[in-house]
Amino acid sequence: MTTVLIVDDQPMQRFGFRMLLESQDDMTVVGEAGNGAEAVRQAAELHPDVVLMDIRMPGLDGIEATRRIVASGARTRVLIVTTFDLDEYAYKGLRAGASGFLIKDAMPEELLSGIRAVAAGDAVVAPSLTRRLLDTYVEHLPETTAAGTGEPEPDERLARLTEREREILTVIGQGWTNTEIASRFHLAESTVKTHVSRILAKTGARDRVQAVILAYDTRLVNPS
Repeated sequence: MTTVLIVDDQPMQRFGFRMLLESQDDMTVVGEAGNGAEAVRQAAELHPDVVLMDIRMPGLDGIEATRRIVASGARTRVLIVTTFDLDEYAYKGLRAGASGFLIKDAMPEELLSGIRAVAAGDAVVAPSLTRRLLDTYVEHLPETTAAGTGEPEPDERLARLTEREREILTVIGQGWTNTEIASRFHLAESTVKTHVSRILAKTGARDRVQAVILAYDTRLVNPS
């Protein structure tokens, strides 16, 4: 059973989400919150598998609430729900540690499958869409060049990777699927999945979305 905390400042939106989720045999809503501060408090008390997080709320917004929930070290994962798929707030939500995002007019099946994916530890954002978002908001990426060299500042997270893992992280950042990676490197998909798992473990990335952000941050991938 996947437990979900619904966070949205609009009561009717929360009601709609609850009706949908509670129609599923494998999901249960453990709480609702109308602002970010309440979301952080309830996440700490209820330990939901997934927080369905709105962004624009009075007081503490969904981005800061996401950051605090993720920073707590809890197993709870956050799924951002926003109005636009290419929106600066969604980008900031991913940077804050969300495991993905959906737009509010997504089909019910998309929302349900997204929640299940996040609960299982996967990212719900297609790699190509993640890259499109990062390309759009590349000006927010931190400067990582070493002073006076123009070269990227060495990142200790990359130093932990083998050469093959670094190659795979690069193409993950370019939006490649596991199937495409397997074909390119002549590997079984199960082997690719093992490499991806090791990359996440070694770099501390929570999921594939965070791995894409890492590839951009460290300039393994240059914006198109």
